[in-house]
Amino acid sequence: MIVVAGEALIDLVPEGVGALAPLSPRLGGGPYNTAVALGRLGSPTAFCSRVSDDAFGDSLLAGLRDAAVDVTSVQRGPEPTTLALATLGADGSAAFSFYVEGTADRLFRAPDRLPEGTRAVSFGTCSLILEPGASAYEELMRTASAQGVFTTLDPNIRTSLIADPDAYRARFRSWLPSVGLVKLSVEDAAWLGGSPKEWPAAGPAAVVLTRGGDGLSVLTRDGAEFAVPGERVEVVDTIGAGDTVNAALLHRLAAHDALSVPAVAALGEPEWRDILGYAARAAALTCSRPGAQPPYAWELEGSGKAPQGSGEASG
Repeated sequence: MIVVAGEALIDLVPEGVGALAPLSPRLGGGPYNTAVALGRLGSPTAFCSRVSDDAFGDSLLAGLRDAAVDVTSVQRGPEPTTLALATLGADGSAAFSFYVEGTADRLFRAPDRLPEGTRAVSFGTCSLILEPGASAYEELMRTASAQGVFTTLDPNIRTSLIADPDAYRARFRSWLPSVGLVKLSVEDAAWLGGSPKEWPAAGPAAVVLTRGGDGLSVLTRDGAEFAVPGERVEVVDTIGAGDTVNAALLHRLAAHDALSVPAVAALGEPEWRDILGYAARAAALTCSRPGAQPPYAWELEGSGKAPQGSGEASG
């Protein structure tokens, strides 16, 4: 079982150009997208979060269930759902502004225990910024790591939500001893400062860097670096691409029986090229369609069509 911990929200995605273009609500949030992607890829997955009792919250839970994600660890509350207003660039890149005051996911409480059989927990994005929930997710991260559970982190920096950048950078560095794998974009790495090559010495077995259409690379604890190119597609938008990478990395690491710090540290070039290449293909498929729509396993296996009886969950 892979647990994804973090926020679920509604992305408001413009359907055209201009400030007054009609907005389409889509299920989203970095951790939410990661959980849906893992479920679609076939990994046993559970989501750990706090979701509103409103209609948006019901839709978010329905999307998780459609992806076969276990929602028994999801807390509910009467507060409204967080909204993220997307702005799309000419190249399909997405920027977000957030409506987060008084929303349900900010009041997350760390659970007493993780689901039975948990092998890994994934963290990231707004949930590690917005208090009081951020401290609860941090508590869960440290507890899981202390119990020997493999943890991954995608900070997925949202600068508009970070009131004190220096304090956040210090907090990020304090997480590294409790993290088995860090994945982030080169832009986020530059904003955080310092050299990602130094981070494995603080705890992570590896650091994966995404470079948009230029692909992915990994920095390992023993100082090696491996890279794969991006997959060329016609980009509709990039919403959910990084979250899909998170899921694909975890799914493929599980396939290599490498959901532990020692196992990740022991991976060599052939394994990393397989893992990174799989993630690049998955992210490319997400970029080829609007909103966060991560691929299903059959799409990556090259069958070209869904198996009989499979459904297309909204995400």
